[in-house]
Amino acid sequence: MTETVSPFVKRRAGVLLHITSLPESPGNGDLGPQAYRFVDFIQAAGLSVWQVLPHGPTHEDLSPYQCLSAHAGNPLWISLELLQQQGWLQQTEVAPALSIEDIADYRHQCLVEARKGFEEKSQEEDRNNYEQFLQNTSRWLDDFSLYSALRQEHVGRNWLDWPQLERDRVPDAIQAARSRLSGTINQVKFEQFMFYQQWMALKRYANSRGILMFGDFPVYVAHDSADVWVDRRQFDLDKNGNPNAVAGVPPDYFSDTGQLWGNPQYNWEQMLADDFVWWKQRIHSNLELYDLIRVDHFRGFESYWSIQGNAQSASEGEWRTAPGRVLFESLEKEFGQLPLVAEDLGIITSEVDALRQSARLPGMKVLQFAFDGGPDNPYLPHNHERLSVVYTGTHDNDTTLGWYNGLPGDKKQRIANYLNEPAVPMPWLFINTALSSVCRLAMIPLQDFLELGTDQRMNVPATKEGNWRWRFREGLLTAELAEKIKRLVVLYGRG
Repeated sequence: MTETVSPFVKRRAGVLLHITSLPESPGNGDLGPQAYRFVDFIQAAGLSVWQVLPHGPTHEDLSPYQCLSAHAGNPLWISLELLQQQGWLQQTEVAPALSIEDIADYRHQCLVEARKGFEEKSQEEDRNNYEQFLQNTSRWLDDFSLYSALRQEHVGRNWLDWPQLERDRVPDAIQAARSRLSGTINQVKFEQFMFYQQWMALKRYANSRGILMFGDFPVYVAHDSADVWVDRRQFDLDKNGNPNAVAGVPPDYFSDTGQLWGNPQYNWEQMLADDFVWWKQRIHSNLELYDLIRVDHFRGFESYWSIQGNAQSASEGEWRTAPGRVLFESLEKEFGQLPLVAEDLGIITSEVDALRQSARLPGMKVLQFAFDGGPDNPYLPHNHERLSVVYTGTHDNDTTLGWYNGLPGDKKQRIANYLNEPAVPMPWLFINTALSSVCRLAMIPLQDFLELGTDQRMNVPATKEGNWRWRFREGLLTAELAEKIKRLVVLYGRG
C-alpha cells in the first residue's frame, strides 16, 4: 500500500455513525456542535476512524444510497447553529412537534435567510472563498443547481415527467430555465458552498486530532438524479430516458426474494470509449472529502445483476459482465493507489475476489455473517486477512444485540464454543472479537458500543418505510464508555 492508503499501515479502530444520527439538531443530525463533540468522544475512546454513509442529497425516502447527485452534499446536514455563530442567520426556534417533512422546509427557509445574511454581512475573504468554490466545482455544480431548480419548479417530479424540451435538455429551453430560475439556482449554489465549508472544517478538526474520515459511495446513482439527466449516454436508457435495465441483487442474506433497487445500469461501452471520465470526476469529488472511501456493492464492477426496466421482481434478472479491471487500471493511472475499501458482501465469486486483489483493495469481514456454514466461512476470525476491515455489523444489519437475541439456542452455543468466552455478554463479545482480529481496521457501529437492540437499527433492506431515521440520545456518550472502549483499543494494539 502507498502512503495514500495510510489507514492500513497500522492497526486502527473506528466507529460507524451517519451524520444524520447525531442528536439534538432539528429533524436530523448535522455538521454542527454535536459533530465536533462526537469527534472529541472518538478521540477520548482511543479510536481513529469515523465512518459515515453517503453524503448526497436524498429523495423523500431519505436513503443515502439513492441520491440526487453523485457530487453534491445534503443541505439538511448544514448546521443552522454554525450559521448563527457566523452572523448570517438570526436566532430561530423550532417547534419540536414538526414532522420530518416540515423540518426540511424549515431548514430550507433558514438557508434562504442565511444566504441573505451572507450577501449583507460576509467579509471579503468569505466572498472570495465562495467565488473560488464556484470555479472549482463548476464541472458539476452548474448542472446540479439547474436540475435542482427545475425539480423544485416541477414540484419534485422525476425529470422524465418534465416538459419535453427541458427533459431532453434542448439548449434554448435550458438557457431560458437558467434565466428564469436564477434566484433558485444561486440558492442551491450557496447551500453547496455552506455544506462543503462546514464539512471541510469538521474534517480538519478530526484530522488534527488523528481521526480519519471514512466515506461511502454507492456503485449506482438514482435514475432521478442530476447525473442521469445531464449525461444519458453513460446509462442504459431508451430514447425517452427510461431505463432499459435496472440494478438489484438476487436473493441473499438480506432478502429471500432479492432486492429491486431500480437504479439504471451503466452503459459500460460508452464509459470505456470515454476512458471512464464520469468515474474519474466522481472519484475526484469524493477524494476531496474523505481519507478513506468504501465502495458499495463492489461486485457490480465485475458482474452485475441486470433486471429489465419494467420487471416487477429482482428474481427476473441475469448476471452480466462489467469491465471492472480496465476501470480500476484507468483509475490507478489517474490517481495512483486509491484509498478505497471494497464492500464485497453477498454473492462473491472467485472473479470478484480476483478483481479486488488486482486493484489491491481491502475487503470487508462481518462477524454477524461468520456463523453460517462451516469452518471455511471467510467471515470467521481464523479466516480473516490483514488487509481487510472487520465489522460487528453494518448499517444494513440488525444491531449485534438485537441479532444475537433473535438467534436459536444452537447458533448461540456455536458462537460460545468458537469464541470460548461465554462470560463476555453481547455485544461486547463481538466488539472484543473484532478488535482482536488480524484485520488492520476494525469498525463498530455506535449502536453496538451503546448496547442497543433491534428497535435502534438504521435500515432494513428490501423495505421502504421507517429507515434512515435513527438518532442516538444526548448523554449516552459518557466518559466511562470512552474509557471502556479505550482499554480494549489499547489491549488489542489499535489506535
